Amino acid sequence: MSMSKKKLKRLFPNLIDEIEEDQTNSSNESVCQGSKQEDKAKLKEFLGYNPDIIDFIRRCDTEDEALEIIKYMENKLEISKEYATYLMKELKTKGVRSFGPKKETDYYSKRESF
Repeated sequence: MSMSKKKLKRLFPNLIDEIEEDQTNSSNESVCQGSKQEDKAKLKEFLGYNPDIIDFIRRCDTEDEALEIIKYMENKLEISKEYATYLMKELKTKGVRSFGPKKETDYYSKRESF
């Protein structure tokens, strides 16, 4: 299916404006290209990565927050009842940091081991 540029502009004025703006700014992007490529390389390690319950627990500040996540994941059937029981027992006996150090905001983008 082909359309004239005039018809596309009428149907999708903002899209066409963005495309044209992007083309005129492409020479300016080369200055920032290095950082964008570095960001892409950093994120590539986690491409397709799906955080598990331990990742979520490691973002918690308190045991109550972790318990809430465990119960939520159990109710959504993301984890089994047995695994939830195991996690709650560890949480109660060893604390929230027994699952690992706290993952702060932007944890994945700040990783240096890329």
